[in-house]
Amino acid sequence: MHRHGYKGRKFGRETDQRQALMRGLIRSLLINQSITTTTAKAKEMRRFTEKLISIAKKPSLANRRLLISRINDIEVANMLMDEIAPQIKRDSGYLRVKPAGRRKGDNAEMSTISFVDTIEIKVEEPKVEKKTEKPADKKPAAKKEAK
Repeated sequence: MHRHGYKGRKFGRETDQRQALMRGLIRSLLINQSITTTTAKAKEMRRFTEKLISIAKKPSLANRRLLISRINDIEVANMLMDEIAPQIKRDSGYLRVKPAGRRKGDNAEMSTISFVDTIEIKVEEPKVEKKTEKPADKKPAAKKEAK
C-alpha cells in the first residue's frame, strides 16, 4: 500500500477535529504573532496560514467572507485583512518555522512559528466603566390598605 497522492498530515484525528485544531492554531498565531507547537503541526499550519494571508492581501468583500468562513472568527479575520495583510510586503513565504528543542514530557520536536516580517497590531485597551454611586435609595412608601 502506497501513500501516493495523500496530502497533509492526519495527526491521529478525525477531519472535524483536525480542522478545529488548525483553526485554533491559526487564530493563536494571528493574535500573538508567534507560537510554539510541535514541528509537524507548525509545518502543516504554515500551508493553510500562508494561503489565508494571500487571500487577505486582495481586499474584497468576497475574500473577507472567505476568510471568515475558513478561520471561523470574524474579529480575527477582520484583523488579518485590515491590519496584518497590508503590512506584509512580500509575495510569499510569510511565515518562518524555527526549531525550539524538544518537549519535556514526551520528547516531541517543538518549533516556533512566526511571521518573517515584523508586524505591529494595534491593541485596543478595554474600556473601564466608572462605577457611579447611586444616592441612598429612598425607603419604599408604605402602601395604603383599601378598606
